[in-house]
Amino acid sequence: MTSPSEPVAWDVAERVAGRVARRIDTRIDWATLRSLVTDFEEVTAQAEALVEESTGLRSSAGPARAQVATREEWIHANVSSFRRLLGPVLARAGKGQGLPGFLGPVGRVAAGAEMGVVLGWMSGRVLGQYDLLFADSGSPQDAVYYVGPNIVSLERRHGFEPREFRLWIALHELTHRAQFTGVPWLRAHFLDLVERSVAIASPDPRQVLEALGRMAVDIRSGRNPLAESGLVGALASPEQLETLRSIQGMMSLLEGHGDVTMDRAARDLIPNAEHYSQVLRARRESASGLMKFFQQLIGLEAKLRQYADGARFVREIESTGGPELLALAWQGPENLPSAAEIQAPDRWVSRLRGLALEPA
Repeated sequence: MTSPSEPVAWDVAERVAGRVARRIDTRIDWATLRSLVTDFEEVTAQAEALVEESTGLRSSAGPARAQVATREEWIHANVSSFRRLLGPVLARAGKGQGLPGFLGPVGRVAAGAEMGVVLGWMSGRVLGQYDLLFADSGSPQDAVYYVGPNIVSLERRHGFEPREFRLWIALHELTHRAQFTGVPWLRAHFLDLVERSVAIASPDPRQVLEALGRMAVDIRSGRNPLAESGLVGALASPEQLETLRSIQGMMSLLEGHGDVTMDRAARDLIPNAEHYSQVLRARRESASGLMKFFQQLIGLEAKLRQYADGARFVREIESTGGPELLALAWQGPENLPSAAEIQAPDRWVSRLRGLALEPA
């Protein structure tokens, strides 16, 4: 149960998400579930070794642990993660009394319901996820989640070879694990950015009115006010938007690096990798009408662009200076590309070369 002092009704979020998830019907029999568990235990260890060999990043958190989850289990894990990460920050923002306005005593239930709708819908789309929040070195909770019903649904619909497809999925998630546990400063830097951006969840009423005015101007000018960062970005102040752009630049790099790695780390072992990539790319881009608007509203469409933009950035950087040039991005937060540099890789290259020329 959620304490009345907490700014978000997390129990409401989990109940609503579960109801949404149960509307998506993909049943798995016992034999299929057992094959998923066995396969993912094996391919996770295999993918971990392949990622280390391909990227040079070595996890400091010990062997990866595979967790095959139902949609409801994935929802529970994410509600727990959000509660652990955002709860204390939001409480501090509200001076321990809950947040005013949108996240006040009544709004906390609405906020929980809104989060539940998003998580419930996402639970039918997500294939795998590295649980970043529990990425402390040596933590027994450090896990890579695979959402069994969604994976089996794709395999059946498109005739994928299960073992091969499961290794391909594992490569992407193990790349993220290698990033966050193999680059010493990355996890702390990411969580710091998230904490700084939480203030966006409780905008000043005047800020909301100003943002709505900007959105109206965008619409009249033929621009989509939700295209960049969803509703959160549309309501953000200039300072908050800078934080969001920092997160977007970093996530584009991480997602693109994950996509590039999954496509080449086991090329000989996954002959259908290009086909899998095409199917998932089409799946990401298939929304239209009301669903497309929903994706824009929650910022998902902006996130989906991170895969393509980030992969293009990684390939262009490696084409310019090989893996050694890309490796400079892992040397410190100041070396991460900005959102603008993701779109123009040559600007990142020029900046990094400029830093190298500066006197110590």
